[in-house]
Amino acid sequence: MGDEPADLTNRSVTKAVRLLRELAAQPRTGATVTALAKVAGLSRPTAFRLLYSLQQEGFVDRIGTNYVLGWELARMGRRADPYAGLVARAQPLLQELAEEFNESVTLSVPNAEGGLDLVAEAAGSHVLGVLGRNMIGQRYPLHASSTGKVLLAERPAERLRATLPEYLEAYTPHTITDRTALLAELEQVREQGFAIIDNELEPELLSLSRPIRDGSGTLVAILTLNGPRSRFGRERIPEALQHMRSSVDRLIDLLWSDSGEGRAH
Repeated sequence: MGDEPADLTNRSVTKAVRLLRELAAQPRTGATVTALAKVAGLSRPTAFRLLYSLQQEGFVDRIGTNYVLGWELARMGRRADPYAGLVARAQPLLQELAEEFNESVTLSVPNAEGGLDLVAEAAGSHVLGVLGRNMIGQRYPLHASSTGKVLLAERPAERLRATLPEYLEAYTPHTITDRTALLAELEQVREQGFAIIDNELEPELLSLSRPIRDGSGTLVAILTLNGPRSRFGRERIPEALQHMRSSVDRLIDLLWSDSGEGRAH
């Protein structure tokens, strides 16, 4: 026998989970077995057998010719800790990035209220003071934080124009308080794939955020690197963004490498 560990993965379970993920990316109206088989990379007979089995256990429901996520999956989901597995997998990579730049790193996820939950953090060994405090559970204004800008950039400009006030709250003299100016910046965030704040939330705070997306392109989390401008100046932004891109790729591999999903940043 060689030293390679045995592959304990059950392929049928893996394929079934792939179908559930694809269903989660569909509208509430669901999708047909043919459509699901195509996007999941399965044959139609295989997809049908798996969906039938999932339906018998309540994990999917069939409405007409379309399948939707089922009542039993929703019931079990309400009992689950939504972040435990994500945090456990992500924490070593957050710590690695924090040590690389000797600054603080956070991981935030969108919540059902349209905001963000900060669920994990790491700090370099020399981080002290305000940036070294425990930030888990804290909420930050969306327009004045780099995580918030990534989240807002996911929403259509028309919706933002209708829901954001014309003038936004200032936290420092550099906070973007004009709605039109913020909309222009959010368009740039969409194009470049990252967000920055510089002195906008706290004096001397520079913060960079990158989105983490699943295979369907849905935003599932946001990776953020924070530092004071006295140590972490704008000249380090290109290097930091490159390292963060690598961290995002590795996080995606950790979370979905066995699901058959491709990357979408």
